[in-house]
Amino acid sequence: MCDESLKDVLSRAGRLRCPACGTGRLYKSLLQMNESCPHCGLVFEREQGYFVGAIYVNVIVTLFLIVSAFVVSLIVMPEYGSGVQTALFVIAIAVPLILFRHARSIWLSLDYFIDPPKTGKRFLSHG
Repeated sequence: MCDESLKDVLSRAGRLRCPACGTGRLYKSLLQMNESCPHCGLVFEREQGYFVGAIYVNVIVTLFLIVSAFVVSLIVMPEYGSGVQTALFVIAIAVPLILFRHARSIWLSLDYFIDPPKTGKRFLSHG
């Protein structure tokens, strides 16, 4: 576990900042992530396939929103209609696209909080 609070680390994730220093930006463009923090040097992708866990974060959030919307629609409108299906379909498509960057940021921050890189490896960059 790292020395910082989970609240601080997740706050940095929400702002798409480095989980270690909170200053460096995770992304250099809309979809292109920096290899390491431009401020402190923390390597963002520890190994090939590292961000597969971010897919889980995205799926969990998306499923939670779909199930919640479905339950609310059953309570508000007991007659299940095509409008509900359309809304659920839109949620299923839009949410993963909207949360793509934040899911990666949350995954990186949780991993940093649980298993911070060793001091010697923290500043190694791919290359």
